[in-house]
Amino acid sequence: MKPNSGTLVINIMNGGKAEAYEGVYQCTARNERGAAISNNIVIRPSRSPLWTKEKLEPNQVREGDSLVLHCRPPVGLPPPIIFWMDNAFQRLPQSERVSQGLNGDLYFSNVQPEDTREDYICYARFNHTQTIQQKQPISVKVFSTKPVTERQPILLTPTGSTSTKVELRGNVLLLECIAAGLPTPVIHWIKEGGELPANRTFFENFKKTLKIIDVSEADSGNYKCIARNILGSAHHVISVTVKAAPYWITAPRNLVLSPGEDGTLICRANGNPKPNISWLANGVPIAIAPEDPSRKVDGDTIIFSHVQERSSAVYQCNASNEYGYLLANAFVNVLAEPPRILTPANKLYQVIADSPALLDCAYFGSPKPEIEWFKGVKGSILRGSEYVFHDNGTLEIPVAQKDSTGTYTCVARNELGKIQNEVQLEVKDPTMIIKQPEYKVIQRYGQVSFECIIKHDSTLLPTVIWLKDNDELPDDERFLVGKDNLTIMNVTDKDDGTYTCIVNTTLDSVSASAVLTVVAAPPTPAIIYARPNPPFDLELTGQLERSVELSWIPGDENNSPITNFVIEYEDGLHEPGVWNYQTEVPGTQTTVQLKLSPYVNYSFRVIAVNEIGRSQPSEPSEQYLTKSANPDENPSNVQGIGSEPDNLVITWESLKGFQSNGPGLQYKVSWRQKDVDDEWTSVIVANVSKYIVSGTPTFVPYEIKVQALNDLGYAPEPSEVIGHSGEDLPMVAPGNVQVHVINSTLAKVHWDPVPLKTVRGHLQGYKVYYWKVQSLSRRSRRHVEKKILTFRGNKTFGMLPGLEPYSSYKLNVRVVNGKGEGPASPDKVFKTPEGVPSSPSFLKITNPTLDSLTLEWGSPTHPNGVLTSYILKFQPINNTHELGPLVEIRIPANESSLILKNLNYSTRYKFYFNAQTSVGSGNQITEEAVTIMDEAGILRPAVGAGKVQPLYPRIRNVTTAAAETYANISWEYEGPDHANFYVEYGVAGTMASRQVDIATQGWFIGLMCAVALLILILLIVCFIRRNKGGKYPVKEKEDAHADPEIQPMKEDDGTFGEYSDAEDHKPLKKGSRTPSDRTVKKEDSDDSLVDYGEGVNGQFNEDGSFIGQYSGKKEKEPAEGNESSEAPSPVNAMNSFV
Repeated sequence: MKPNSGTLVINIMNGGKAEAYEGVYQCTARNERGAAISNNIVIRPSRSPLWTKEKLEPNQVREGDSLVLHCRPPVGLPPPIIFWMDNAFQRLPQSERVSQGLNGDLYFSNVQPEDTREDYICYARFNHTQTIQQKQPISVKVFSTKPVTERQPILLTPTGSTSTKVELRGNVLLLECIAAGLPTPVIHWIKEGGELPANRTFFENFKKTLKIIDVSEADSGNYKCIARNILGSAHHVISVTVKAAPYWITAPRNLVLSPGEDGTLICRANGNPKPNISWLANGVPIAIAPEDPSRKVDGDTIIFSHVQERSSAVYQCNASNEYGYLLANAFVNVLAEPPRILTPANKLYQVIADSPALLDCAYFGSPKPEIEWFKGVKGSILRGSEYVFHDNGTLEIPVAQKDSTGTYTCVARNELGKIQNEVQLEVKDPTMIIKQPEYKVIQRYGQVSFECIIKHDSTLLPTVIWLKDNDELPDDERFLVGKDNLTIMNVTDKDDGTYTCIVNTTLDSVSASAVLTVVAAPPTPAIIYARPNPPFDLELTGQLERSVELSWIPGDENNSPITNFVIEYEDGLHEPGVWNYQTEVPGTQTTVQLKLSPYVNYSFRVIAVNEIGRSQPSEPSEQYLTKSANPDENPSNVQGIGSEPDNLVITWESLKGFQSNGPGLQYKVSWRQKDVDDEWTSVIVANVSKYIVSGTPTFVPYEIKVQALNDLGYAPEPSEVIGHSGEDLPMVAPGNVQVHVINSTLAKVHWDPVPLKTVRGHLQGYKVYYWKVQSLSRRSRRHVEKKILTFRGNKTFGMLPGLEPYSSYKLNVRVVNGKGEGPASPDKVFKTPEGVPSSPSFLKITNPTLDSLTLEWGSPTHPNGVLTSYILKFQPINNTHELGPLVEIRIPANESSLILKNLNYSTRYKFYFNAQTSVGSGNQITEEAVTIMDEAGILRPAVGAGKVQPLYPRIRNVTTAAAETYANISWEYEGPDHANFYVEYGVAGTMASRQVDIATQGWFIGLMCAVALLILILLIVCFIRRNKGGKYPVKEKEDAHADPEIQPMKEDDGTFGEYSDAEDHKPLKKGSRTPSDRTVKKEDSDDSLVDYGEGVNGQFNEDGSFIGQYSGKKEKEPAEGNESSEAPSPVNAMNSFV
């Protein structure tokens, strides 16, 4: 026997015979409390005896007859397994015609010629000894007779018309019928007076064997087998009786009693025949066991009364009949023990929501303790149908919810004491696959991704496993397992199959599958980017009074990732059909905790957003109506402003529908006069936003508050606001109004403030009304146009800008409140001093002569005082646009014209003209004019042309903007189109100068004149020579000088062409110019004389002015007046050449 064990080891490997240990064994375990015994254990050695030798005669059988080949195997322990084979160790084929019986014999319903053979061998396999015994071969020879006679069925086994069969309850019932006949009969089975038991009935050996498993007494009865062929039938009735070895109805159980208690041991068994019940105490028949007065045997029951500790013992119950026996030990333990709880303290139980929770409270004690459960340390005892209390102390919560989380206390008490134990329950959110993998059709060599987006309790750590066809994924780097997906790169045909995503936590497991189909790749289509599909499967969980969790499954993102989700809600109770913005979350989030308001019937929808745009809204979620509650807030923007002097209008912004928190929204409006010991006056009004209090004093401060309430109660106490009753017009005007004139256009006005009590409203400021009475220079009145300046707040002075100089003004001041203006102060008169005049209204220059010009002008529109004089300044402008010396003339104020004499002829002058008062000079105006030229052949101005025409061009408002390397210069231009412009500039810190071209220097002009004279003499000589018919070779000189303006030689004879007057007037080609877009860069330069007005373009206008000098035109244009018809003079010829 093994040490510290009750196991008995019998080892015959080292010698000894198994037969020596054959017998019945029983184990007894004993201590001071009693003795227990085991069932009888029978040990028998296995046997595999040899076949008895016998002489076998060959079997000669007529075709169509039946045949039975007997096996008769030796008796072994356990019985052998029988099978038939040939010499080649091949199993002999079996069919409806040829089959093996339960006893091992081989039955032929009818023999056929092919059954002839000499190697029918029966084998017996003894599994326990792992040996196979072989019977000697049996020979069968079939001889034929013509014709073969058909036969109706007869039963080969069992014989006769009836037989009996006994089987034990719980075993397998096997009934067999094998028939002979030609054609081969077919077997059918029926139960007389009943049906064959469903689900337990099977047919074997071509329906020749009826098999019923797990038989019971109800399976007793008559079973009929019927063999049929075309010639008739035969039947046999097997009467089946099901007996039963003893089986337990109530096995005795251990009994724990405390001293003085009563108890019973019950031992009930059944069987067929009914078993015998006998009792033993500590392994000894109870009849001869030591006497115990507290014990009484009553058949299958032992009754204990007022037990004592010495009554402790182990009792055995034996139930037996002819088919077997049962033995059970029951320990009767008499002890006195206070309660003990065996479950560890603070044991943590974790379950998934909506699943059962079992909280253990394993206990021990004698007498048996009573168990009670509490939730929390000081909670009330748990009762009701939502809990199940098991006898072993376990508390079952059939459907645990999130609010079931907490501490549970188990209390065990008996008459000897009390003990308690706490356990913790945590209810977790279930793990869900919110976006399951979807069926995919992918082209060969493409890429496919299966999504498996999960939602789980934040305290659980999920693990995600992917399977292919319920097996591990291939060990291939093309399979990439991500956090939420499985991606397969470069898909091949072998990747076809079912892919399963399995999510496991320590508490639950979920899975989802999808099929991948691989197809040939068509031409690659263009990727289409679109708005995402709307989310779907919106679900509300964790519904609380003020919050709920919303989850959803994203729709297809259509090749553009979802950036965020927008959640909207509808209040079906207050604003049905109106969707309002609730919140938004990132595109990677599919759940959100939403804050709710009471008394709102919520529906939610989700909109997905990507770079392309917003999806269509999802289908609305289920509705969730939150419970009513007191209002959480009071109306906002509470104001008290009177509309009349004797009322107070209290207004507020009403609560929106979902802010009411319940039905019956109203407002409690309260007011009382400030700084007066008055009680609050209150009134409850319906769901409006205004209440008018009548009969109030004028402009008195009030304390005001507005409180919301509904059918469930009031909102929190509102804060107070200060309002005022209605305003009235101010009663008095400002006094002591003073005016201080600062200059000719600005004055400052002062006044004394009015007493605040006389304002009778909110002081908004003061208004100053002022108006011009008359101009002191003209003494003429005009329409009075009053101007108003408003000075906000409690100011007592203000500035009056924009006054006209040398004028008389009046003003008054009024106080202003919310109702309007008060009375005006007495008018105050003040005068402005003189100022500088405006520019003269016009300046005209007429009657040009050789040495004089006539100037006419108009007086200033606004003299702003008494004019003292006019100032005229002028200076000449030469052909190079250089300015000459400036001359200044003072003219009496009463003059309106002036003739300037002793001027230079054919000279341009620029005039500057302005008026003066005693304060100073006003703005000047400028004009330009030209004296005429005394030159033969120049036409005099026509009759009536004594007035100088407007001079063009004119440049005004020159502005500049400088950068690091250039300057932008802009101006306003008046004059003919196609004008050219030049710009003068200077460097800061140096004297400004005009750009000087070498062509404008006197020495250069003289040199050019000499050259022109020589060329003229040369041309005259050529002309004379031509008239004489001679030829003048000038090719050498032409090569030397290469003048581009000289006529080219004729190709045929190398002579000059005809001389033409027009040829002498062709101007030189011009160089680059200053751009005419009015933008000049500093580095630009031009040395052309034509840019300074010289060249052949000089023309006389009708009035004799020399336009060409000033205009600087690049191209010759027809003169506006009559053109000269004379031949060009040498001076003109020179100018043309230059």
